[in-house]
Parts: sequence; C-alpha cells; structure tokens
Amino acid sequence: MAQPPEKSVSAQNNTGPEAFPWWKRLFYDAYTIGWICALPKERTAVRAMLDKEHEPLPTPRNNYNTYTLGLICGHNVVIACLPNMGTNPAATVATSMINTFQSIRFGLMVGIGGGIPSKVNLGDVVVSHPVADYHGVEFPRLVPIYTRCECLEDPLLVSERIHGTPTDLHFLSRLWRAIITIGAYLLGSWAISPGNEDWQSSDKAEGARSQREVRVHYGLIASGNKVVKDAQFRDSLNKAFGGHLLCVEMEAAGLMNNFPCIVIQGICDYADSRKEKTWQEYAAAVATAYAKELGVVWLCACR
Repeated sequence: MAQPPEKSVSAQNNTGPEAFPWWKRLFYDAYTIGWICALPKERTAVRAMLDKEHEPLPTPRNNYNTYTLGLICGHNVVIACLPNMGTNPAATVATSMINTFQSIRFGLMVGIGGGIPSKVNLGDVVVSHPVADYHGVEFPRLVPIYTRCECLEDPLLVSERIHGTPTDLHFLSRLWRAIITIGAYLLGSWAISPGNEDWQSSDKAEGARSQREVRVHYGLIASGNKVVKDAQFRDSLNKAFGGHLLCVEMEAAGLMNNFPCIVIQGICDYADSRKEKTWQEYAAAVATAYAKELGVVWLCACR
C-alpha cells in the first residue's frame, strides 16, 4: 500500500460546520490505538478531546469506514464511527480498521450504555473488567472538569434523597472519600484524584450524593443486538450473570474476537421504560475523558 509523505496542512483546508485545524499527515502505520464509537455524538466527544487532529489519509478500496485521525496524550489514534448500531456493524468496522492500520496494538470501544440501578448512576463510567468466571482494567483519575453536571437530574438520586436516611448517606459519603484517599496514597497522585477543592468541601457531600460526582466502576458489561428498555428484562440479565452486571450496550460483543479492546461506557439511562436521550452527550463526554486519562497513565507506564 502506497503511503503518502508527512506534510503540514493549514487550518483553512478543513471546512464545514465541525471544522478542526489539521496538524499534519502521517503514515498508516503511525497509528497504534484504534478507537471505535457507535454514535456520531460519541465521535464528536472524542474529536473535542484530541490534542491535535491529523489530515485524513486516502481510504483503500472496499473499506467503507470514515476515519478521524489525531493525537491524544502522545498516542496516534484512528477513530471510526459505526454506520449502524449492533454487533455485526461493529465487527465489520473493526476488521476494516485493523486491515488498513496494521500497527494498531490497543483497542478502545468508548460510548454510552444503560446502567443497572443501585450499582451505578447516570453520568457514571463503567469499564469492562473480568468478574468471577466472566470475562469482562485500570483506575486512572477522572479530571474534575469533566465531572460537572449541574443541569441534569438523576431520578434514582432523587429517590435516594427522599427515602434514604441522612445517617446512612453521611456514612457512605465519608466511606467513599476514604476509599479515594487510600487509592491516591497507594497509586500516587497522578493515578487517582479525589477531585477539586469544591468537591472536597461541598456541603452536598455531607448529605446525599451530589449530581456532580462521577464514579468509575469496573465490572461486567453485557452486549447484544437488542436495545434494553425493560426493567424486568434488565434485571433478569443481571441475575443470569450472578448479579455482577453493571451495564448493557449493543456493540462490544462484535469486537471481542478480532478486536480485543477495553470497553468504556458512560451511563446515560437505566435500560428501562424511562430510557431517553437527555444524558447521552454528557455520558459520552465523561467516558471519553476517562479514556483520555487512561492514555495518560499508559504513556507514563511506557516511558
């Protein structure tokens, strides 16, 4: 495959409603991270997080993917968005990606999914991780600037404020702070952060969990070609996996055979009849922010 030379490209060459300044053109084999998104709004969140965006490369024949290329945390990343939701389109896109960019050695599937209530909340992040006998990965910090969500309301948290006892909530808040502090001590301040001063001193943290606090969970993510929006079916799935399930989504299962990757999902609904799109953009941004922090830690580990 012929490879174009590296060259500089001016920002004026990139036009359109979502114009980004292109940096330069690299070779196909310069890209070592493959990043797959299911929805255009997820790809938009990734593009916003890129440190630099590269000029596109010619797409080979019989490759119908549209790629976004760029630099994030010192790594060259190739990003593709699925044409349709589901495991089959995910498998097709991933296969074409790795056939074209043959130096890819690290895969990410970053997007939004439905969470299992009482375990996760809207706006939280779930990272695929093996649990018990189930195949499911890191615990870097989540930059506080991405954890702010003033205008969105989580119905589960509203219910907790109404029905929960102040004593229990106060205890859980303090316990969570203690876990964060211990983790920061063991891993180093670069690996995990308890947040900014506002989070630490907030009066809300002394009562019910505030709307701005994001938690990262590690465990099972169920994937299949079906939108889950029924609480009874969701709970039966959780029971089938021994109560370990944290999240449901529709693409990751199509990647596991040919594109082993870490799956990172921002929780945008509870996979029940209340399923709607209000939280999707925010959940996509938080999941992408976590993935970027994962890149920071990986870069530090490789040095």
